[in-house]
Amino acid sequence: MLNKLDQYFQISAHGSSVRTEVIAGITTFLTMAYIIFVNPDMLAKTGMDQGSVFVATCVAAAIGCLIMGLWAKYPIAQAPGMGLNAFFTYTVVLTMGHEWQTALGAVFLSGVIFTILSLMRVREWIINAIPNSVRFGIAAGIGFFLAIIALQNAGIVVDNPATLVTRGDLSQPGAIYALIGFFVIAALAYLKVTGAVMIGVLGVTVLSMLLGHQSFGGVASMPPSVSPTLFQLDIFGALDVTLISVIFAFLFVDLFDTSGTLVGVAERGNLLDKDGKLPRINRAMMADSGATIAGSLLGTSTTTSYIESTSGIAAGGRTGLTAVVVGLLFLLSLFFAPLALSVPAFATAGALLYVAVLMTGALTKVDWQDITEAAPVLIAALAMPFTYSIADGIALAFIAYAAIKTLSGKWREVSPACYILAALFVLKFLFL
Repeated sequence: MLNKLDQYFQISAHGSSVRTEVIAGITTFLTMAYIIFVNPDMLAKTGMDQGSVFVATCVAAAIGCLIMGLWAKYPIAQAPGMGLNAFFTYTVVLTMGHEWQTALGAVFLSGVIFTILSLMRVREWIINAIPNSVRFGIAAGIGFFLAIIALQNAGIVVDNPATLVTRGDLSQPGAIYALIGFFVIAALAYLKVTGAVMIGVLGVTVLSMLLGHQSFGGVASMPPSVSPTLFQLDIFGALDVTLISVIFAFLFVDLFDTSGTLVGVAERGNLLDKDGKLPRINRAMMADSGATIAGSLLGTSTTTSYIESTSGIAAGGRTGLTAVVVGLLFLLSLFFAPLALSVPAFATAGALLYVAVLMTGALTKVDWQDITEAAPVLIAALAMPFTYSIADGIALAFIAYAAIKTLSGKWREVSPACYILAALFVLKFLFL
């Protein structure tokens, strides 16, 4: 069996071993397992059954990891993406007023388009059309978006009729637990403790149970039923013209997020070829889009590649066996639904805030001395949390980039595709 695994995944050829790959898979899983607590809690706010979303989350992640590991043969794990799940919940459903079934339909369509783009190999053209500064702004904007959601869930920030937002009551248990969780996660992450986010989430959950602020639902059981969300997506409803920008946002964020993660993780693991390209990248992209389609059918938001895969790379993972191990652990997690569903919102708020810190780190890559680069970044970063919409943030960033570059005489730096997208977004704001 070990020889067959070695031959199939070319483990020895990559200077690794089966034992190392398994350890790497466990390491990656522990760093991203927080999603099995956060995603069901977040999507449940749309009216979706929390237990069903838990199953969908685990199975979609497992599908993505297994395709990535067995077919693309990369040590890159997948699961429903942070930021996109917040966009699904707070913007598409709670703000725009669409049913969660329609939102799932939009996720499905974005996955289908992603698959077509990967098959047609026009992915590079689209990615190259996105200015780096806009990418940085979008990443930071998603971070700020997650941050304000985390602060709201914890009651640290509340609404105010005069100033829109203000400080909440920090003496309330939810706010205190959220801050404790965030402090613990940040400290453990700095100390490079494996599974820092999961430790923080579970630690706050246990503490709140011991102090009587949260009930204990158990640890293990048979998986909940997935039927409340299985095949409940409304594809025809998602074809409404008002959802074009939503589908585009799902697709756009997933596309460049996955591309960036794949290249970044591969570079960290020395998996790029002599030309600096990632072999079998189309297979890796197909793993992402396939898992997104499967997830929408099961009942969860967009599935994407996780940058947390770098933890497994650091532990020595170099082949698809690492991703396979992660996928199997997600399937094993199906039997721990009572524990996952006992985690309160204030416990996951700390995790959301930590992820927000990581995403806003993209601002360090911005050329702040060039106002034509910096201004669109700020537009994207501020528009997302304040409009409560990733889609609007992306649109305004493209419009700002094209307009400022053109008016400053630097129009040659704007690609034709960027001008086209900016024009379409202007028409959207004016007429839709």
